[in-house]
Amino acid sequence: MISMWQAITLEQYLALSKISGLGFQKLQVLMQHGISVDTLFSLSTMDLQALKLTTSLIQQIQQFSWQQIEPDLQWLQQQSNRHIITFSSVTYPALLKEIASPPLLLYIIGDDECLTTTQLAIVGSRKASPIGLENAYHFAQTFAAAGIVITSGMALGIDAASHRGALSVNGKTIAVLGAGFNHIYPKQHKRLAQEIIDTGALVSEFSPDMPPLAENFPRRNRIISGLSVGTLIVEANQRSGSLITARLAAEQGREVFALPGSIHNPLAKGCHELIKQGAKLVETSQDILEEVESLVNFNVLSKKQPTCAKNIDLDEESGTLLSCVDTNITTIDQIVRRSALHIEVVAAKLTQMELQGLVKSVAGGYVATMLKR
Repeated sequence: MISMWQAITLEQYLALSKISGLGFQKLQVLMQHGISVDTLFSLSTMDLQALKLTTSLIQQIQQFSWQQIEPDLQWLQQQSNRHIITFSSVTYPALLKEIASPPLLLYIIGDDECLTTTQLAIVGSRKASPIGLENAYHFAQTFAAAGIVITSGMALGIDAASHRGALSVNGKTIAVLGAGFNHIYPKQHKRLAQEIIDTGALVSEFSPDMPPLAENFPRRNRIISGLSVGTLIVEANQRSGSLITARLAAEQGREVFALPGSIHNPLAKGCHELIKQGAKLVETSQDILEEVESLVNFNVLSKKQPTCAKNIDLDEESGTLLSCVDTNITTIDQIVRRSALHIEVVAAKLTQMELQGLVKSVAGGYVATMLKR
């Protein structure tokens, strides 16, 4: 079966992607019947009916013109940072191959290698509260500083805050779109899209001219969760599209994390429902790090907790930074201002110290532990 996928050319993958309803699972069934892509486009109506294909699929296959793929090939050749990776490409993300209906191909602008790096999805409400936006930004910032790629959907609200949190420490972030690249959605995120391209990647399974249709976004969500080792839901009401992403993550066998909130906040009800269903309640970044640390090659110190602070050798910057964190909530901005260190250094050092047990990340910032004393 694998060799049959590898025999498919880029042009053939593009052709297959243009036929609505002919996805991975149907193609797999056809291959099991010994049907190659070359054969598929040359079969008669009777042969196609014998394969139990719908009338719509048969019409699309028989009426397909190879000129339809020319715009995509031209798009690919226009800039060096544009990529199309197929299911049989060596660079196709391994985790994404494991889902029930992986995309046949992915269009990418930016660094295609970051798709093969460990990713955490962070998603949530488009109409997020101020504290929700702060939490998304802070958690993304912390994980990106630790070397985790932050994956989201570039929507308003939590998605955008997550991308910006990763970008604030020059971390890598991936935006999976529900449209083609010629239709950045929402339009006000064109500048954010460019910032993401500069260090990470925009990803879509839709050709560049595909508009942002409503039915595209659930398909987009399965890619967000499928690329990631886990999905963190920051804020969501009970009818939020983010819950679709969480459900897909659970079905894909990935970890689901949720931030709790006030019982009076409607944007917390979706998260509370997920927690009731078995999602891990998250209060600090450590709650997620302890789940995924074995899957991530952090450039930080061992997670082993010290018995007292005097056993830890801190460099000058870490010592300065530690003195700037109070035993009540201290914001990132306060720590940067007090320490006079660059935000990238602060984020990376705080992650190290959290794993050492010297500080603890909480909603809104960090607090020093008793080990500091």
